Amino acid sequence: MPTQLDNALETIIGELTKEGQPFMTVPYDRGGVEMPAFAAAPPTLAHYFAHFCNEHKDVPFIVDGETRLTFGETYAAAVCVAEGLAKHHGIEKGDRVGIAARNSGNWMIAYMGIVMAGGCATLLNGFWSGEELAYGIRLADCKIVLADAGRAKRLDGTDHSAKLVLFDHGGAPSEGLSSVWAQPDEDTPSVAMQMLGQLGPDDIATILYTSGSTGNSKGAWSDHRGVVAGVMSYVSQSAMAKVLLESQGQDLSDQPCALIAVPLFHVTGEVPLFLQSYAIARKLVLMPKWDAEEALRLMQNERVTYFVGVPLMSYEIATHENRDKYDLSACKSFAAGGAPRPVEHVNKIKEAFPEGFPLLGYGLTETNAVGCGNFNENYMAKPGSTGRASKPIVDLRILDDDGNELPQGDIGEVCIRSVANFRGYWNNDEATKEAFTDNGFFRTGDLGYLDEDDYLFIVDRKKDIIIRGGENISCIEVEDAIYAHDDIAECSVFGLPDERMGEVPAAVFRVKDGREPMSAAQLREFLLGQIAPFKVPLEEHIWPVTEVLPRLGTQKIDKKTLRAQYTEQMASA
Repeated sequence: MPTQLDNALETIIGELTKEGQPFMTVPYDRGGVEMPAFAAAPPTLAHYFAHFCNEHKDVPFIVDGETRLTFGETYAAAVCVAEGLAKHHGIEKGDRVGIAARNSGNWMIAYMGIVMAGGCATLLNGFWSGEELAYGIRLADCKIVLADAGRAKRLDGTDHSAKLVLFDHGGAPSEGLSSVWAQPDEDTPSVAMQMLGQLGPDDIATILYTSGSTGNSKGAWSDHRGVVAGVMSYVSQSAMAKVLLESQGQDLSDQPCALIAVPLFHVTGEVPLFLQSYAIARKLVLMPKWDAEEALRLMQNERVTYFVGVPLMSYEIATHENRDKYDLSACKSFAAGGAPRPVEHVNKIKEAFPEGFPLLGYGLTETNAVGCGNFNENYMAKPGSTGRASKPIVDLRILDDDGNELPQGDIGEVCIRSVANFRGYWNNDEATKEAFTDNGFFRTGDLGYLDEDDYLFIVDRKKDIIIRGGENISCIEVEDAIYAHDDIAECSVFGLPDERMGEVPAAVFRVKDGREPMSAAQLREFLLGQIAPFKVPLEEHIWPVTEVLPRLGTQKIDKKTLRAQYTEQMASA
């Protein structure tokens, strides 16, 4: 039975999408399949930046330590970065330009500058090891990579052909980004201005990396139409929420403000948080690394109205011992994405912030973060659900392995079709073909069902991945790293439930007959030299065994049994 809030939101989005209204849609044909697209969406991200930075030019935008920039100042800096990329580094339309760095205002300006120069913003995972970064660079065939000192050091001695260009964080953008900075000529249009006449919606805009069941990351590329559609989908949801809250008498006249506590190279940080902020004139407050008390301080001082992070972050804020020392009354929304929230987290957040609400979103790298949303009272009523499909552009179905739609309540693969979907995996036609049904639905790899109110419940994953605090870890990739040790006979990697991180990686291994026994500490030390630290199980989650690991009838290792066995063992301990 639809709730009162369901009906109210349906009515509001219905009004916002009528003919002549901001989020009206028109049919768009992709590969012979018709789907709705926003009629008033800017044609590219470059046009999107130009329009909204001019619209809000005097409004505060970036707060990064001592650095404070308006939308207009940010755009002016990005114009100079686009100029420098073209003039000093030869960047042309379609060139892949990597960013390998932590979050900062200069990261955001670099992203803008790449797009405004006609390049493809290639978002390398800042948590990766040097070899993993080099793999991502090779995969996308990056022409140059903008890197901070920490990531540049990791790349020392690795195999890639990109030109490495260093930039710094903090201070004036002209200083931190001096290596890609040039003032436009006075007598000719800037590179950014010229590109507004050359870029179109079908041109490549971004490559983001995704971990899947095949081990190595894949580069998911999107055109401008897809990224802009993803952004505008979130803007429509924000507009819907604004109309609802104002109808309930809430004063929303203060500038919206969000704390950036998730990586900008992840789709959650990139689309709903960073890119959406231009359209809704939202101030963004940065912190170099996660610290719950520093988050509390910034949220109080900057009057943060919206917080998004992996589930553990809002939980840590809600349960922090010093929470009562900070005034967080401005913050009305505590959103999460990237991992399911335990029900107890939902209740804790609501108890800690009675005037605010926990929210949950469901989307993927390949959908440009677009999928479902569960709001306010509806989330409290169904905390185990990711909510309903986001109208007006998302078509969500539960399909069987042959692509047939399953009846309501039956469990199958969650599949999403929208104009915001990515176009494919870079240089991987086979994986691209496998990712889509014949009629354009993206196969998420998640198993779920729709209840009688069309609320999506995720019950399992087809893909062999672990989601640790929002970071995807491929079990096969970690297993490959373990097998790289000459003494290993067999191993299995799986996820264990963890109250703080959602899941953590764990491993069971056996050494070859006749070899010296190996401790958990020794294997962990070996792995830390192979893969990024967040993928390496803690010592207490690594178990050496002497018996052959259990097998299925297919002779594959029985991972499900091992996961159940060690989950129970951890619980009893």
